[in-house]
Amino acid sequence: MGTSVQASAPSEWRGHVVSTDPAKLAKVSVTAEIVEHTKGPKIRIHKFKNKTGYHKRQGHRQRLTVLKVTGIK
Repeated sequence: MGTSVQASAPSEWRGHVVSTDPAKLAKVSVTAEIVEHTKGPKIRIHKFKNKTGYHKRQGHRQRLTVLKVTGIK
């Protein structure tokens, strides 16, 4: 937690204009700080087949990393 991360920007926007041009995005970098590692919401899966008595319950929680953007250059 509190570790600084630097990455390239996936897209750039200024006002209402969104840019996805790779030449322009190569000049942009984003710095962020890791806030926490957590899990997303529980997704419940229930498989069911009619007339056979078959049902299966399963759950899943995706691991997430929460970032706080500290600068865009």
